[in-house]
Amino acid sequence: MKRIAILGSTGSIGRSTLSVAESYPDRFQIVALAAGGNLEAAFEQARRWHPRMLSMAAEPDADVLRKRLKQAGLSEIEVVHSTSGTVRVATHPDADFVVSAIVGVAGLEATYEAVKAGKTVGVANKECLVAAGELITAEARRQGKPLLPIDSEHNAVHQCLRGGRMDEVERIWLTASGGPFLNMPRSEFSSITVEQALNHPTWKMGKRITIDSATLMNKGFEVIEACRLFHLPPAKVEVLVHPQSTIHSMVEFIDGSILAQFSVTDMRLPILYALTYPERIQSDMRFPVGNLRHLDFCPPDMNKFPCLRIAYEAAEAGGAKTVALNAADEAAVAAFLEGSIGFNDIPRIIEDAVSASNTGKLESIAKVLEADAEARRYAQERILEITKRTGRPQVTCVVSG
Repeated sequence: MKRIAILGSTGSIGRSTLSVAESYPDRFQIVALAAGGNLEAAFEQARRWHPRMLSMAAEPDADVLRKRLKQAGLSEIEVVHSTSGTVRVATHPDADFVVSAIVGVAGLEATYEAVKAGKTVGVANKECLVAAGELITAEARRQGKPLLPIDSEHNAVHQCLRGGRMDEVERIWLTASGGPFLNMPRSEFSSITVEQALNHPTWKMGKRITIDSATLMNKGFEVIEACRLFHLPPAKVEVLVHPQSTIHSMVEFIDGSILAQFSVTDMRLPILYALTYPERIQSDMRFPVGNLRHLDFCPPDMNKFPCLRIAYEAAEAGGAKTVALNAADEAAVAAFLEGSIGFNDIPRIIEDAVSASNTGKLESIAKVLEADAEARRYAQERILEITKRTGRPQVTCVVSG
C-alpha cells in the first residue's frame, strides 16, 4: 500500500491522482491533502478520503473547514493552513509518495521540503524545477530518491530512457501541439483575445498553462525542466511541433535509434506510471493504434513565438534568469487574463524581466524566493507602464490557475 500526499488536490492533476487512487484502492491510500482555496472541494475530498491532514491556503477557510468537518463527525482530520500547512502535508510522516501539483512557485517550498524529508516526489509543478531545479535535484540525489515526472512530455522521456543509458543519449525531443495560433500570421497576434488564447486544440487545462501553451512558454518551461530532471544541457533538448499530440516525447540515442512514447491524452496514465514506478500495472487506458494515420512534425518558429527563445536563453544563463522567467510570465499572463495587457506584451515583459535579473548561483530556497519577488515587482512595473500608455484596466492582483 502506497501512502500518498497531494499538493494541489483540488486542481486537475490532484483530481486525476484521486481518480487513479479510487481505481486501485488496494494499492493507494490518501493520507494528506493541500487543497488551496477551494473550500467546497476540500470538504468533499475530506468526506470521501478521510485524510489525516488537510491544508487550506487561508486561515479563515481553514477555520470554516474545521467547523464543517466537526459537524460531519470528522473532527479527527487535522486542518492546517498557509505555506507552513502545505509543508506539513508534504512532510507528513505517514506519506511515502508526494504529488507536487500546485501551480506556480506557491508549491516550491513544500516540494523541496518533501524531497529533503526523503519522500519520493512525483512532479507535476514545472515551475518548481524552473525556479529551483538545481537545488531540488541536488537534494534528491543526496536523499537517493527519484524525482518522477508527471508532465506527459517528461514522463514520456522517462519511459523512453528505460531503453538505454544516459551516456548513450544524443538528445531528447519534446513535442508541442503548437497551440491555437500555430497557423495564425504573426501580424494578427496583436488582436488575439483571451477567449481565443484559452481555446487549446488538444488539452483541457488551467488558465495559466493554457495561455503558456498559446505563447509556447509552457514548452520553454519544459525545456528547462528536462535539463534539470535528466541532467542535460539545453543544446540536447529540442522542441518539435506535432499538432496531433500523439507522440508525447522522443529520445534519440548515439547510434541513431529513436524511441518514442505515445498513449492516450489522459493525465491519469503518467500519474499511474509515476505512482507505480518501477512497476507497470494493468489499466484500461488504451490507445487506438488503428487511428495512427497521419503525423505532422515541424520546427517551432521562435520569431513568431519568442517566449520559447527567451526560455532557452534563460536556461543557458542560469542563476536567477529562470526564476525571473517564471515569475514574470505568471505576472504577465495574469495581466493578460484580466485584460490589462495584450497578447504581444507577454513576451516583452518577460524578456525585460529576465534581462534585468542576475546570473549568480542561488544557494537556497530563500534566495530563490527573493529573486522571484524581485522579478514580480519588476514585471508589475512594466505592466503598469503599459496600462498607463494604453488606457487598459490595471490588474489588482496576480492569481495562478
